[in-house]
Amino acid sequence: MKKTLRIILKSIGALIIAIGLFLAIVFVVNIISNKSEQGKIEPYGQLVPVDGKNMNVLIQGTGEETVVLLPGHGTGAPALDFKPLVDELSSFYKVVVVEPFGYGLSDGTDKERSTENIVSEIHEALHQLNIDRYMLMGHSIAGIYGLDYVNKYTDEVSAFIGIDSSVPTQGGMDDESPIGTFKFLDKSGLMRLLKKLGGDPYAGLAFDDQIKEQMRMISNKNYANAATMNEMKHFQTNFKAAQALSFPKDLPLLLFVQANNTEVEGWLPLHEEQIKNSVHGKVLALEGGHYLHHTRSKEIVQNLREFMGKVK
Repeated sequence: MKKTLRIILKSIGALIIAIGLFLAIVFVVNIISNKSEQGKIEPYGQLVPVDGKNMNVLIQGTGEETVVLLPGHGTGAPALDFKPLVDELSSFYKVVVVEPFGYGLSDGTDKERSTENIVSEIHEALHQLNIDRYMLMGHSIAGIYGLDYVNKYTDEVSAFIGIDSSVPTQGGMDDESPIGTFKFLDKSGLMRLLKKLGGDPYAGLAFDDQIKEQMRMISNKNYANAATMNEMKHFQTNFKAAQALSFPKDLPLLLFVQANNTEVEGWLPLHEEQIKNSVHGKVLALEGGHYLHHTRSKEIVQNLREFMGKVK
């Protein structure tokens, strides 16, 4: 009996040591990899001074009309992630991709990630670039920030286009965000390992290997940083505040919605509710993932041009 107990205890001890050694290796590899990747990240876009820091903005195309693109939460390198859509849009428009603080090549920030602050910073970046008339196109949570934005800067925004954009009343946004878990996965290096084991998230999409590698490294750099975690902390209050807002009645409103969303109850009706009072409002359901611009960029641009043509 005692011999069996000793064997069990030794086995448990060996397992604990093995796990500890494994975690230590993962931790060290992550630190070394982070330092190595810092020197391999290639700059793109231009840095714009905002609130004493630098915000990265990519501009492509020379069209008479301007489209400003805003990313969803947690998109590591927005300007690169939007590339399929930017390439399609830039044949007809001047395209401006704003990478908010904590995203892409922009600086981080200690300022609270309230909707008010985020919107003010984005607007300041556009102001610095002398961009004062544009269509605002936002993915995911940019639908929440966009609501506040179009009500504050009515004279500047000529239309709002949502790419599977968030809705203030969607379910699940009262849940507590697992910020501690995200930070642990990042600091321990386990997230890097999980990404490695998970394979290529962009397989089969219109990204070349060089762009995919850049997105991977920038995503590793930005994952669970202070700004994006603070933004997650503000999800509840930002979504609740947005419930008091609606899109201006006369603002052209085009919402591209994931047709097969099974995670949020009533996803399509929620968006249809948003346009019900719009003079120029349309919801278009597209098959695809949440990042509709990865696979449906041609349809998005074609329908945008047709929609705005009818509005005019």
